[in-house]
Amino acid sequence: MSIDAIQRSERRESPGLLRKWASRHGWAVGSVVTGLAIWEIAARGFVASKLFLASPSQIVAAIGPLWRSGELQVHFYTSALEFVLGYGAACILGIALGFLIASSRRCKQALQPWVSGLYATPTVALAPLFILWFGVGIFSKIVVVALLVIFPVIINTETGLRQTPQNLVETVRSFGASRRQIFYMVSLPAALPFIFAGLRLGIGRGLIGVVVAELFGARAGLGQLIQQSAETFNMPALFVGVVVLAVAGIVLTSGFVWLEKRLVPWGQD
Repeated sequence: MSIDAIQRSERRESPGLLRKWASRHGWAVGSVVTGLAIWEIAARGFVASKLFLASPSQIVAAIGPLWRSGELQVHFYTSALEFVLGYGAACILGIALGFLIASSRRCKQALQPWVSGLYATPTVALAPLFILWFGVGIFSKIVVVALLVIFPVIINTETGLRQTPQNLVETVRSFGASRRQIFYMVSLPAALPFIFAGLRLGIGRGLIGVVVAELFGARAGLGQLIQQSAETFNMPALFVGVVVLAVAGIVLTSGFVWLEKRLVPWGQD
């Protein structure tokens, strides 16, 4: 094929790829751009005092000094480390407990009251108590994050295992499959969409846990940045912390959706 033919083929494919991208992401991008435009206009034209609201352009301008001083990197690294450790521990323990509760009636009877009671307990309100127990270091933040994340993971894991179609279980068992084979071939694949749903729910709860725990006492972190900025009425810096958390939530959630589509294609619509 000649170079001209290849170039013509690429030109024909480009509009198709552009339309495909626009059909997938056009509304999302449009809503974000529209929202930012309304925010900018409202902050500049309708809010009398700059102490109450910062515009997107002011927030972007505030990122530069925070980045050059290294302050933003320190806060982000601290919050990210707290989130990763707390979230990871909660996911591992939550999936294990979900499997245990779903597989044993006695374990369910013993653990269900604790899961139901602690899930209904306002863990955020207990953050000062954890800081009093474990200090203002990283461990108290990890505990808060883990307690906020673990219960959706437990509940979704248990629900997924209990929603396993019994007709599939009976079919596999009729071919002589063992309990382990039934688990890996039927129960686990059926539960994976529920497990991923619990992991996605845990992202938002974990980020909330990081911020709340840091607001009550921390040496560094995005929550600490937000608190310090609020005390000095530095709205652009305050919103920098908020925007970083929001972007982190979007990126993490999108990453889990992408991963789920590839690992659990049978759970997609």
